[in-house]
Amino acid sequence: MGRRIQALSVVLSLCFLLVLLQLVNIQVVKAKSLNADPLNPRVTAKIQNEDRGDILAANGSVLAQSVVVKGTYQRIYPYGSLFAHIVGFNSPVYSNYGLEEQYNTYLATHTLAPQSIAELLTPRTGIDTITTTVVPPLQQLAAAELAGRDGAVVVLQPQTGAVLAMFDNPTFNPNLIVSPSRAVYTAAFRAATCGTCNPHGFAPLTAMAYQDTFAPGSTSKVVTSSAAYDFNPALATKYYPVTSTISLPQSNKTLSNFGFGSCGGDIATMLPPSCDTGFAELGLDLGGHDLAAQANAFGYNLVPPLDLPGVVASTFPSAASFLTNQPGLAYSAIGQENVAASALQNALIAAGIANGGVIMQPRLVTEIRDQDGALVFQAKPTAWRRALSKTAAAQLVPLMQDVATYGTAAGIFPPALQVAAKTGTAQAGYPVITNTHDWMIAFAPASKPTVAIAVVLPWQPISQTGAEEAGPVMKCMIEGTLAYEAGQPVDNTSSTCPA
Repeated sequence: MGRRIQALSVVLSLCFLLVLLQLVNIQVVKAKSLNADPLNPRVTAKIQNEDRGDILAANGSVLAQSVVVKGTYQRIYPYGSLFAHIVGFNSPVYSNYGLEEQYNTYLATHTLAPQSIAELLTPRTGIDTITTTVVPPLQQLAAAELAGRDGAVVVLQPQTGAVLAMFDNPTFNPNLIVSPSRAVYTAAFRAATCGTCNPHGFAPLTAMAYQDTFAPGSTSKVVTSSAAYDFNPALATKYYPVTSTISLPQSNKTLSNFGFGSCGGDIATMLPPSCDTGFAELGLDLGGHDLAAQANAFGYNLVPPLDLPGVVASTFPSAASFLTNQPGLAYSAIGQENVAASALQNALIAAGIANGGVIMQPRLVTEIRDQDGALVFQAKPTAWRRALSKTAAAQLVPLMQDVATYGTAAGIFPPALQVAAKTGTAQAGYPVITNTHDWMIAFAPASKPTVAIAVVLPWQPISQTGAEEAGPVMKCMIEGTLAYEAGQPVDNTSSTCPA
């Protein structure tokens, strides 16, 4: 009997110890995460019972605000899906996304800086209003130009890094995700996170503009050209033979031009027609070290410092990887192989060339003010990367103008716009090429650029090109942005753009 009582006491002691450990785990170890868990009813109640700061567009239009509905605060997004990947959502169930997450500490009720001794003793609480750089008419134009197609458009001011527009498809309606109806928000979130619902696996909640990457194709030839100008100027004037196909070292592989056309010459001759064979040989002459260094200087393999959560890095192979993969070096020089860029990255490349070689830090928020209108934060233009020398940038600008005048983008832009551009048609679907990722990067006016843009339409039919697919979108975005900067209407700039 004594042994049984002793064993029972040991079991009870172990049970008590387990209960004690679990209490410590819940109340100490996991307390912070449980308090923040969106499934915690207190978190839901807090969100619904507290006001939240507004998010405004550059023109003062409301992008997000809280309104009282049946005694509780309801977050609403007046533009619906148009700014979904920028503004995001504030959900009692699914937490925060986009600017709602990035600037949550300002938007949520928080302790204000004391303005007097009394406030020091009894702190005030309040909310802040965020003003962004985005321009609704330009965002609407980008959406109209994509016309429901999978793709992304990023519009930057080269001198400041301000994001004037950034739209992509597929998108989602944040109003449904923050709906008070459980059936509505559950179905909306399920649809927003469904990758298999899209033919190419794009989930609407993933922002294509800054969270997806694709082979940039021939837009990368401006990076390869920059490497020659800055690291080995003699290669900039080297003449490469006119041919349709070249053999690649360390293999029995060959590389051919688009449509097996023939081309060659120096950089100035080869960039406008986008000569694959010549730029592949230029990449081999540059070597992996210089080409990788130039790509990294433009921001590859780094996360662009855009003020949004979840921004991804674009990727370029390391110099060491090319030592035993010379064919890969040739293909990387023309934006294929393992090179992958986001629309944001390619817009930053265009902006860096337009801004004399300096890439400014991209930004979405221009200022934050408290509920009394006092300035809390003011953004200042900040340089992010010296991508290339001022001299190299100046040499590239006229060549990119030639692309728009008589090269692969000929006939797209009215001469008066002074557009400098580069097209890209990247093969996709390895090992069997089934589609293309169609690109264009551009800035204007070339003499004094005020706008830099990247457009990508992935997984297009193999018969299409960057000029054909991305070109019309780029034309309207250039025209619309220049019209906006001149104080004119954005949506009726030409007969080929939405009226």
